Amino acid sequence: MSIKSLWKKLVGVEGIAVEAWDYDESLDSLILVVRPKWAGARRCPECRRRCSVYDQGGGRRRWRSLDLGTTRVLVEALAPRVRCRWHGVVVAAVPWARPGSWFTRAFEDQTAWLAVHANRTSVSQLMRIAWRTVGRIVTTVGEEARRHVDLLAGLRRIGIDEVSYRKGQKYLTVVVDHGSGRLVWMEPGRDADTVRRFFDALGQERTQQLEIITADGAGWIELAVQERAPHVIRCLDPFHVVQWATRALDKVRRSVWNDLRIDALPGLASRLKGLRWAMWKNPEDLTPAQRESLGWIPKINNDLYRAYLLKEALRVVFHAPTLAQSISRLDAWVRWARRSQLRPFQALARSIVTYYDRIAATIRYRISNALVEARNTQIRLLTRLAHGFKSATALIGLSMLKLAGLCPQLPGRSLSTNLS
Repeated sequence: MSIKSLWKKLVGVEGIAVEAWDYDESLDSLILVVRPKWAGARRCPECRRRCSVYDQGGGRRRWRSLDLGTTRVLVEALAPRVRCRWHGVVVAAVPWARPGSWFTRAFEDQTAWLAVHANRTSVSQLMRIAWRTVGRIVTTVGEEARRHVDLLAGLRRIGIDEVSYRKGQKYLTVVVDHGSGRLVWMEPGRDADTVRRFFDALGQERTQQLEIITADGAGWIELAVQERAPHVIRCLDPFHVVQWATRALDKVRRSVWNDLRIDALPGLASRLKGLRWAMWKNPEDLTPAQRESLGWIPKINNDLYRAYLLKEALRVVFHAPTLAQSISRLDAWVRWARRSQLRPFQALARSIVTYYDRIAATIRYRISNALVEARNTQIRLLTRLAHGFKSATALIGLSMLKLAGLCPQLPGRSLSTNLS
């Protein structure tokens, strides 16, 4: 192997001819002077077509490459401008770096991989760059990956939800494919216009191929789906339906608690306040102490006990072994809630009737938004990691790299190498 080939192998830069190398003591860096090989020279960075040289641009420039041991490496080359028939006068593309970047492709790929798998301090210190620079690299790598992979192809069953990423009512709308489990679309916003932008990106033909959409019953999602995909079967997430019942239960609990305080029974009121979390939990998750505490509720207040049973009965609706049993239990629950004389549950019964078809579809197809909620939890963890990024763009890029399967391989490693 020649020394020039060895240099290319050591710094992980392909498609180049090495002209010279030197060590710059002032920069404490190894300088590798290169030029693109003929096949990769004088190409437009947008369309990759070969073009005529316009001028020499700004002369020679440098790109940060992967470190060689503990030594920083800079790749130096001419950066001429070319005249593209379709894109005008632009700086010529180079095979070792993405357009407009000051880093080599291998450097950016390794940084993006580390951003997905490591904490922010480790990434910044190992790569010797600022965290905001990591954000720009993640955005660049993520956008390029999405241009080469059609994440919206073949969608049949999807889930739509929102996730908060910053204080001040800052939200992202996310779309997850139930088939692959991947995050397929993500944009800032939490309104009908945001969902409409998803359908615009999907296109009319692929929208017609959608079969099922799961959501939490938010009006802004329902409005956009009804406008753009009225043929789709809409399923209401069981978790949120049970959550409605839990909120109704809590309203009854607070009302009973206030009555006990007014009746000068502070001991019972305090004890009831301490049962809040136990009443929210599923019976199978209760501790022995919590089961014992819940046992005295029927002796204290029948309304609260009835509210607790209503909450549990609605949860059991989604766990019946057959569709017929689930629908029968749901109908019985609505009749019970209507005559319960508990206003929060009577209001909930009206909501259940409003969304009856979507709840029935959820039971029929045994599908929920649990996968979407799981991805939202992962996005929240990434939000903490992405603290310091100026905008949501870098967070979206980081999320797509991790949750859409777009994360690049570490430079110089194949999948088989990583597994060995």
